[in-house]
Amino acid sequence: MNLNNVFGRSVIVVVGVILLAVAAALIIYPPEYVYRTLFWQASDVFDWQKFPDHPLHAAPIPFLFDVKQDPRVDEVFQQLSGATNWNSFLEANHTQAFIVIKDGTVVYENYFNNTQRDSIVTSFSGAKSFTSALIGIAIQEGYIKSVDDSITTYLPELAKRDPRFNEIKIRDLLLMSSGLEYKEFRPLLFNSDDILTSYYPDQRKIALENTHIIDPPGLHFQYNKYHPQLLGMILERTTGMPVTTYMQTRIWDKLGMEFDGSWSIDSKTSDFEKMETGVNARAIDFAKFGVLFLNGGRWQDNQVIPEAWVNESTQRLLPKNYTDYYPKWFATLPGQGYYKYMWWGMTRAEDSYDFTAYGNKGQFIYVSPQKNLVIVRNGIEYGIPTEEWLTLFYKFASQY
Repeated sequence: MNLNNVFGRSVIVVVGVILLAVAAALIIYPPEYVYRTLFWQASDVFDWQKFPDHPLHAAPIPFLFDVKQDPRVDEVFQQLSGATNWNSFLEANHTQAFIVIKDGTVVYENYFNNTQRDSIVTSFSGAKSFTSALIGIAIQEGYIKSVDDSITTYLPELAKRDPRFNEIKIRDLLLMSSGLEYKEFRPLLFNSDDILTSYYPDQRKIALENTHIIDPPGLHFQYNKYHPQLLGMILERTTGMPVTTYMQTRIWDKLGMEFDGSWSIDSKTSDFEKMETGVNARAIDFAKFGVLFLNGGRWQDNQVIPEAWVNESTQRLLPKNYTDYYPKWFATLPGQGYYKYMWWGMTRAEDSYDFTAYGNKGQFIYVSPQKNLVIVRNGIEYGIPTEEWLTLFYKFASQY
């Protein structure tokens, strides 16, 4: 037997199968989607350079934090992490930006791995927390009546496809408990929900046509990237403007964002924000969003987000069936982990808690109201596991 011939034939068969699969995909899916899936592969923090976007413009009057660098930040983090040098730890663990704000003053700010203060970093799923905030503002302004509204009040075509959509409320989308099916990866690749919600060039279409109910709403937590897309469509239909425009006028300008930013869109043709990810900005401006929530939605003398919404969005959600409602890995979070209106929460003593916006590769806007503290970390990669970052932040807030 000639092993070279056998190997050669095997390679030809494999290549043939791949080409057949690609040809079939091109019949079913848009070529742009097939191209992105095959050549872009896994998402990375430079996706903002690949996707088209809607611009966010620097505020007419930028807000600048007071700065008083405190060497104790390095000392406490070194002790907690076991590192001999905190800056070297951050550099080695693929950090781009790291900012600590205490009592409204920047006490630590540094940049690593070829990133500067004016470098663009991305939110990944931290964008979901912005989406949640915009829903709260839209309710206050009367565009949306309540989180208890059925989503079919605003997206009636869903009910025509399946009447059970009438049972899903806006609240269920915010809590990631809608009962919609979500399979991150499937054997045929192109029909995997994680890939569809990342790369499909018409996100409205897949959110309206590719969503399927498998459980009653409110039964359990299931992380699902169709939820923010549905919320984004509700925002644009009710406000009559692109989500980015709503963000610009309701949050970006009011917080005095120092730099331009953007929100990535699915494609120029569809022109819809990637609601599950893709707010791109400078780390110091992300920090302002954290301080806004730290201060109960108030920025200087302006109530940007209703205080009641901030509280409702972040306070602990610990149902009696906790172990059935949440996946087991929630137990790895400090305190007792929970999820509320697209923020991740961690309980402290009595009724206090910390919460964070969180995105892939370790993007964090961490808020500790009890300690009047905000921590922002952006990274190229996680460096260390998510639960270890959160434990560091949680312990730092306790000791600093």
